[in-house]
Amino acid sequence: MMRALRQDAGQRMAAKDHDEKDAGPRPARDPHKELRVRAAWLYYVEGLTQSDVAARLGANRVMITRLLSDARARGEVVIRIKSDITPLVELERTLEDRFGLTRAIVAPFSDPEGDPTRAIASAAGAFVTGCMANDMTVGVGWGRTLQAMLPFVEERPLSGVRVISLLGGITQARRFNPAEFAWQFAELFNAEGFLIPAPAIVDSPQTKEALLEQCGLEQILEMAEGCDLVLLSCGGITSLTTSYRVGHVTEAERQAMIDAGVVGDVLYNFLDREGRLVDTPVNARSIAMPVGRLARISGKVLISGGPEKTVILPATLKALAPETLITDEITARALLDA
Repeated sequence: MMRALRQDAGQRMAAKDHDEKDAGPRPARDPHKELRVRAAWLYYVEGLTQSDVAARLGANRVMITRLLSDARARGEVVIRIKSDITPLVELERTLEDRFGLTRAIVAPFSDPEGDPTRAIASAAGAFVTGCMANDMTVGVGWGRTLQAMLPFVEERPLSGVRVISLLGGITQARRFNPAEFAWQFAELFNAEGFLIPAPAIVDSPQTKEALLEQCGLEQILEMAEGCDLVLLSCGGITSLTTSYRVGHVTEAERQAMIDAGVVGDVLYNFLDREGRLVDTPVNARSIAMPVGRLARISGKVLISGGPEKTVILPATLKALAPETLITDEITARALLDA
């Protein structure tokens, strides 16, 4: 009887050994799994700090940090961001990759028939507020979007700040006059203001040359080449754009530029679809920072959007390679679709 029992037990052990060999090697036991998952739960679900998790589990903080990192790497923790602005973040990252930007800021705006100026201006004001510091030199352009940005810029006194207007004045456009915008922006920070005391477009190339060489305007442009921050907008070639509404460029000149391939301007530098300066009589008479010199300045921020800007915006991005673009979500999608 005993012999039969021993025989049966031996057969069972042999069978078990055979099954284990067929099944292959057992997976190594993970001694930290339970602790790792508990740490992840406390940190990601209950919202405890890493120090609190360490105290709760009786471990040191360095170990908790490693356990949390390991949990992410093993796929035990999957984080999903659920927010209305998540699509905007995706748009921003795509714009940065597509256009070589350091940063893209996309303002929420969902009305395809509406005017995104205020939405863009609000986002731009917050960004510019965070950029301003003592001893900065800031170059500024002009336009409706930049003017609308002023109420959203936080006013505070700074020392050693210089604000330089990058183009001449426009007497007909009182509300959007480049000189007026430059002064208002400078006053927000108790800054010195430097203006170009000449019209943005003069009567002839000879007058332009004389003003630049004999009236000290070139010195202001040279000063602007050392800017730490440059705030720019761009304009389309439509009859609704500020430059043409105020009559500074005639309808005949506008049509001639369209025929020559112009799609819009930045600081009265009139560009074609590829961002190249178009040889037009208006370009030869404009007093502003030339696009070639402007492109060499760092810290450029392009602030613009709207359906009339979807052609000039990519052209300006090519011509200037700005570090930052601030626009609205409808314009951003149009840029990427194009």
